[in-house]
Amino acid sequence: MTSWNHTVVTYFQFLPFSTIPEIQGSLFCLVLFMYLSTLVGNILIIVITMVDAALHSPMYFFLKNLSFLEIGYTTSTIPKMLVNFLAKRKGISFLGCATQMYAFSILGITECCLLAAMAYDRYVAICHPLHYMTMMSWNKCFLLSVLSWLIGVFVALGQTTSIFTLPYCGPKRINHFFCDLLPLLKLACADTYKNEITTYIIAILFIMVPFLLIVVSYVQILHTIFKIPSAEGKRKTFSTCSSHLVVVTLFYGSGIATYLRPKAFYSSSSNKLLSLSYTLMSPMMNPLIYSLRNKEVKQALKRLIAKNI
Repeated sequence: MTSWNHTVVTYFQFLPFSTIPEIQGSLFCLVLFMYLSTLVGNILIIVITMVDAALHSPMYFFLKNLSFLEIGYTTSTIPKMLVNFLAKRKGISFLGCATQMYAFSILGITECCLLAAMAYDRYVAICHPLHYMTMMSWNKCFLLSVLSWLIGVFVALGQTTSIFTLPYCGPKRINHFFCDLLPLLKLACADTYKNEITTYIIAILFIMVPFLLIVVSYVQILHTIFKIPSAEGKRKTFSTCSSHLVVVTLFYGSGIATYLRPKAFYSSSSNKLLSLSYTLMSPMMNPLIYSLRNKEVKQALKRLIAKNI
């Protein structure tokens, strides 16, 4: 057995997001603005879907859950990133790093599963409209939501445990802005081949499988839409799922590029930008996408504003 003559790491240091000190303040302001916009937008979606009776349907039940996930998803990483922009010691404790990864993994995996459930909801609504309320009962919606969370909790627990039972004995500098899988594996002073394989298997099962279910759902949806004789009917039908499709594209595009690209193409700089895309850009854009492209949400927002004037 190999003996390590190094000090055990109890603290990880994050490398600066940019090597140019002069732009740190500008980056802080930009990320803070985006984070606050994410919170306000998603809280507004939650409030609207809760108080407006017209939005008490399975589609908006899942949207409310998605907004809650997005708030947690960004909050698990961005506040610490903002603190590190201003702090002289840009880092996190070993326990804090494990907690951050666990929270981030739970929310990320749960969101993958929830987006697949939302795709199934749109498939039933468009392809089986007469049986929609039967096939998408409140019990089934609740079950799909709980199942998504349970998958996230237990998969993230196993993944985080496998990463943080590895020996870390230096270096302790993470070339990232939060405790993510791949940058941490590079710091472990042990053979991480099995962990890397496990990471790819989890990514395939809980990123690619939900993504494939979404693709299958939309193939069926498009097949049904093409059968509609009028162009206006096709447009109206597709508009009910276009927002979800845009959200899926934003979230999965950056996620797949980060976790499933070949190791030869891995770059710390590009990984930071891709991670910022799905940890902040996508959650910030989702409320805008659903409010700007969804007539029911816009009408509900107008009613809410009118009540409070």
